[in-house]
Order: sequence, then structure tokens, then C-alpha cells
Amino acid sequence: MPLSSAQKKYLKGLGHSLTSVIHIGKEGITEKLIASISKALSDHELIKVTVLENSELERNEAAKKVASGTGAETVQILGRKILFYKPNPEKKRIILPD
Repeated sequence: MPLSSAQKKYLKGLGHSLTSVIHIGKEGITEKLIASISKALSDHELIKVTVLENSELERNEAAKKVASGTGAETVQILGRKILFYKPNPEKKRIILPD
């Protein structure tokens, strides 16, 4: 489900005050990391991930791998921070504008 520009703008506003819950380091993106991100997305729907300086992954590459591994939408890439959104059908926390 691709997000509209209005929905992305809304999510960026919500994500502004979030702190990173996951950090991608020198080990890169592992199955364990994907599982942790999936759990965080299930709990919060909107999360911020940081790509650390010692990571060998470039931020755009990291965003693509995480999005494909979790089924999440990449909302924003700003510096080393990446904002991901994945709705939880069982516990809707975020109501997106139309």
C-alpha cells in the first residue's frame, strides 16, 4: 500500500519527536535485526531507525533491505535516520488522513 504525499507528511510530523528504537551497526542487517524491527513495527506502527557510522551499509540500501524484509513503507530518510511505517491490523494506533 503506497502512501500518499499527505499521509507521508502526517507521518513525518508524528515521527519528528520519536527517538531511534533500532540501530544498524557494523553487522549490517541480519535476520535477528529484521525480527526486532518487525516486532517494533507491530508494537508502534511508526519507528525511527538509525544507521550508525560504523555500518558498511549506505542509508538508502539499508532502507530498501529493511522495507523488503519487514513489509514496511519507508516514510523518510533524513541524515542517518530512517522512518518506517507499517500498520498493525489488530491494534490500529495511527489513523492516516485520506
